[in-house]
Amino acid sequence: MQDTYTIIELTTYIRELFEVDFRLQDVWVTGEISNLRQAASGHWYFTLKDSQAQLKCVMWRSSAEQQAIVPRDGDAVLAHGRVSVYEAQGAYQLYADQIRPVGAGNLYQQFEQLKARLDAEGLFDADRKRPIPAFPRKIGVVTSASAAAFQDIQNVLRRRFPLAEVILSPTLVQGADAPPQIVAAIERLNQHTDVDVILICRGGGSIEDLWAFNDEGVARAVAASRIPTVSGVGHEIDFTIVDFVSDVRAPTPSAAAEVATPNLDDLRLAVRDLNTYLATLIRDVLDTVESNLRLSQRELEHVSPVNTIRGQRQRIDDWQVRLDNHQKTLITLWRERLSSRAAALHAASPQSILARGYAIVSRSDDKTRIPAAKGVKPGEGITIQFHDDELKARVEDKDSHERYKRTLF
Repeated sequence: MQDTYTIIELTTYIRELFEVDFRLQDVWVTGEISNLRQAASGHWYFTLKDSQAQLKCVMWRSSAEQQAIVPRDGDAVLAHGRVSVYEAQGAYQLYADQIRPVGAGNLYQQFEQLKARLDAEGLFDADRKRPIPAFPRKIGVVTSASAAAFQDIQNVLRRRFPLAEVILSPTLVQGADAPPQIVAAIERLNQHTDVDVILICRGGGSIEDLWAFNDEGVARAVAASRIPTVSGVGHEIDFTIVDFVSDVRAPTPSAAAEVATPNLDDLRLAVRDLNTYLATLIRDVLDTVESNLRLSQRELEHVSPVNTIRGQRQRIDDWQVRLDNHQKTLITLWRERLSSRAAALHAASPQSILARGYAIVSRSDDKTRIPAAKGVKPGEGITIQFHDDELKARVEDKDSHERYKRTLF
């Protein structure tokens, strides 16, 4: 039985046949562009046709971005690439990697040669690219004063960053006389020490229209500029030597103005956000400082002599109370002792003794006490002291006294 194939198996087999044919892997095809479509992915899809046939073509974004021009429907071009089969549709097509206008091949050859030579010298190296100032005060523009590109640049700058001053260094941007004028315009701006960035711009066009920006002298003037440069030549898919030499490449003149300046509205928003952040940060710092201060205050109060002094004061007050109580107790005790002793003294005093019926006898003439009867002689005057009064008397002998039965007062 004869072998059968699925559609995908047969299509894959045919694709492999195309890919092993080395002649189909490196071909140049001439034809007219039709149905050109640029996909959102950046890939190009188009058809090459002549009077007898047509060929579907695709160019991936990585190759499309390297093309010096964007072809248009009806352009006669020379396309290079490889032929293979797109299995999903079962159709063969050219996978292009280069497109050159028919008749302009010499210019493309010059472009590639100069590009390779300057690249070998290091003029395209990333480490020599300088950053664009974030807030340029003066912006130099190298372009034609009457060009629409200059108006586009001014419109963008007025909208985005009206604070910047625009300094135009006018020049031709097309034709044989353009390259030396472009060089002179760049050098004039470099003589202004206060220019912050230079925009080198012109609108789109054919490779012939943009050829002044593929001039070696212009490329070296851009490389030698002490001021950072931004190229904005042609449309998004147009590439010139100046694009590779400049510090930053923008796809259009308007985009160059945007690359070189900040957006004032974005700056206002950023300042507002920073203000909010700063206020929050300050508030957090103050809260932290206040918390630390309260903690330090508590620690200081803990070790402060005030607490010790307060404690000592309380102890003094306690001692004062105890001293007062002790003094009162002593005074009471002393009073009791004094009262007791006073009572004892009073009880032992002559007056108290006399009040109990005792009397004190003394000689009347010298007031000497008579402690015993034998110390008194008859006829001697005596004084008898009672507790309330005293009596005068004279001593008689006992026998006489009893004889006359007299009472002595």
